[in-house]
Amino acid sequence: MHVSSLEIPEIKLVEPRKHGDERGFFSEVFNARLFAGHGIDATFVQDNHSLSRDAGVIRGLHFQAPPHTQGKLVRVVRGAVWDVAVDIRHGSPTFGKHVAAELSNENWRQLWIPAGFAHGFCTLQPNTEVVYKVTDYYAPEADFGVAWDDPALKIDWPVAADEAVLSDRDRKHPRLEDLPAYFP
Repeated sequence: MHVSSLEIPEIKLVEPRKHGDERGFFSEVFNARLFAGHGIDATFVQDNHSLSRDAGVIRGLHFQAPPHTQGKLVRVVRGAVWDVAVDIRHGSPTFGKHVAAELSNENWRQLWIPAGFAHGFCTLQPNTEVVYKVTDYYAPEADFGVAWDDPALKIDWPVAADEAVLSDRDRKHPRLEDLPAYFP
């Protein structure tokens, strides 16, 4: 397994190895000891699985506020996404900046996103399935978001704004400048 930091060093790109033969493949996608050795000391409590039927679906940018913050380990088991993490930690040298990576069932990459970051993705293929582990349980009272199309974030989504498929909820998130300082 190869783990590397992206432009925001707390975000890690994880590349598990696949061992294949005529039967298929085997892959170790999580190993607590190995992850801890790369600075990912996380205890996961819940796994989530989503299906997006169309290409161009945007989910996000979501986060959970204290005391129910979540770190996420995200991977794609079918299809492909352009996965984005935005630093929403006030006072951080990378506040308001983002990193992105393509995750797919072909490249088998995963993205570790610690608490203090808003997370979202855009599907690149129809019938894309994303699975992710989180470090705290879902808490509706702590569930918030940032506007996916906030111009201050300078995210170059791989879909035109008028073609993006979003939930009503995701269309109504505030811009970063209007967001309370949940992560001071």
